[in-house]
Formats: sequence, C-alpha cells, structure tokens
Amino acid sequence: MALPYATSANDLAPVRALSGVYPENIRTDASAVSWGAIVAGGAATAALSLILLLLGTGLGLSSVSPWAHNGVSAATFGVSTILWVTLTQLVASAMGGYLAGRLRTKWVALHTDEVYFRDTAHGFLAWAVASLATAALLTSVIGAIVSGGIQAGASMAGPGMAKSDISSGPMGYFIDSLFRKDMNAAVAASAAAANGALVGAAAEQALAASGSEVTRIFMNTVRTDVLPAEDLQYVGQLVAQRTGLTQQAAEKRVSDTFARVQAKLRDAETAASVVAEKARKASAYAALWLFISLLIGAFFASLAATYGGRRRDI
Repeated sequence: MALPYATSANDLAPVRALSGVYPENIRTDASAVSWGAIVAGGAATAALSLILLLLGTGLGLSSVSPWAHNGVSAATFGVSTILWVTLTQLVASAMGGYLAGRLRTKWVALHTDEVYFRDTAHGFLAWAVASLATAALLTSVIGAIVSGGIQAGASMAGPGMAKSDISSGPMGYFIDSLFRKDMNAAVAASAAAANGALVGAAAEQALAASGSEVTRIFMNTVRTDVLPAEDLQYVGQLVAQRTGLTQQAAEKRVSDTFARVQAKLRDAETAASVVAEKARKASAYAALWLFISLLIGAFFASLAATYGGRRRDI
C-alpha cells in the first residue's frame, strides 16, 4: 500500500492509523540514518568501480601497441582514460546511491522536503563510504598518480652517464674514441710493441685501468667549463702512449672529447627535464580530472538516492 509523504496535520491521520504497521518510524527518537542501506550502497559502488576500472584497463591495454604508427595516439588514450574514469564514477555512484535510497528504512511521519533531504544525504554517505574504502585499498595507486611521474622523469637525468663504466654506456664510447689509434701512427705503434711494449692480456688490462682513470677525471670536472691543465696534460700523455700521437695532438683529442662529453651531458639533462615536466603536467591533470570525476560521482549518487527513495515509498 502506498504511503504519501506527510505535508500537513490532516495528512498525518492515515499515518496514525497505520502506527501499528510501522511503529518504529512513528517514534520521534527514531534514527534518521539507515546505516545498513548506506554500507550496502557503498559496497556496491566500490565493487562496480573495481569491475569497470578492470574493464577499462583491459580495453586500454588492448588499444596500445609498442610498434610505431600502430594503436591509438597518446592524446586519444589520455582523453579516453578521462572519459572512462568519469563514466565509471557516474555509473557506480548512481547504482550505489539508488540502492542506498531504495533499501533505507521507510520514514512515515515526515514532510516531503525532509524525506528528500534524507534521501540525498543517504546517497552522499554511500558515495563517501565507497570513496574512503577505495582510497584505503588503493593508497599506493593514488600516491603513484601524484608523485610517480616526477620520480620517473627525474630517474632519467644526466647522472646515468656518471654511472657508466669503461665497457658500457655513453662514457665508455667516449673513452674508446679517446684511445682510438691513429692510422698514420700504426707503424710506429707496431714498432713500439715489438720493442717490448705490453701485449696481449697485460695490454688490455692496462688499457682498462687507464680508461677507468680517465673516466674518473672526466666525471670529476665534467660540469666545469674546461679541463684543468694538469689533467689535460696527464690524460694527453696516456693517449699519446696508447695511440702513437704527439703530445700536442693527444691533448687536442682530449679537449675535443671532453667537450663532446659535456655536450652529451647537457643534452641528456635537457631531455630529462622535458620528460619530468611532461610527467608533472600529466600527474597534475590526472589528479584534477580524478577530483572532477569524484564530484560527478557524489552528485549522481545523491540524485539516484532520491529516486530510489521515492520508488521505495510507492
């Protein structure tokens, strides 16, 4: 049997007549909050959000390709992600709010405006419970959205060159080019080797030691404008011994190589700064759109709860 909302004293007559049917709702100290309905609506919102997010993740990954000119573009992927997150909040929150309004305790002796307010509050509380539960379970994910992008960009900064050794990495290439023998001095170098110079494994070991030492010298002064004169002379001697170049030519090669190392480091730092800036903007936009989607979810949860409450009272 339908029970109308009470709007005047005369409207309360059938309510009093039905006091034996709903005695708990006629009491003035009856609770205005149906926590069972709120928890049920919040659980439904959280579960449906998880299902839709998993579906969106699967659809998103299936549209991305590691090959160039395949799959969706980054802009399309970002827009579709924003739309899907917003749709997820809208659908899940509306469902949870509707359940909270439909399952709540029927209020009999209340004015229509009060019933409307309580239904709205039940929908909002169901959304709040779901949001808090989701935040508690996905704390690491939310933290990654806020700060992970900047950390990822910073990890690509120039110090990667400093960590490279003589056998690998950008610095290894520059050291190899530094000790590259001059073809015009090949005959002289062969004669020196025949006269008792280190050969074989001993020569390789000595070259590695020299390369490591030069690497340390370069990385100690790479952020300065020029290589100190004593370091330039010493490294030039090492290069002259290994390549057969004159001291002057060896020092010129050292200066040119050092300048290339500095240019490479500056380019790496510039590229890392660009990546970090893009990551920062992406993190900011993600947080902003997450905030907007949550507000949309709160609105639709409250609106759906009023509809569910009215269906409950029919």
